[in-house]
Amino acid sequence: MPKYIIERELPGAGKLSQQEIRGISQKSCEVLNELGPQIQWVESYVTDDKIYCVYISPNEELIEKHAQEGGFPANRISEIIRIIDPTSAEE
Repeated sequence: MPKYIIERELPGAGKLSQQEIRGISQKSCEVLNELGPQIQWVESYVTDDKIYCVYISPNEELIEKHAQEGGFPANRISEIIRIIDPTSAEE
């Protein structure tokens, strides 16, 4: 199943309180449960003004539907083609 990175522009994301993060996460999980097991949230990374989320999904359309139903921005959705790490330098 393909993996995607979703770039969500959210001014002030790095200043969200734990309660706000909990609320966003709960809403995301609620929508994911409604959409079914084909789409999965793996993890997210928060910067000052953006959240980068990693999802497993059969297609971009399902990710867009999650964003619409959850009220989340999905400014850019990119399929992950390959993962590299320090072991990629080894023969």
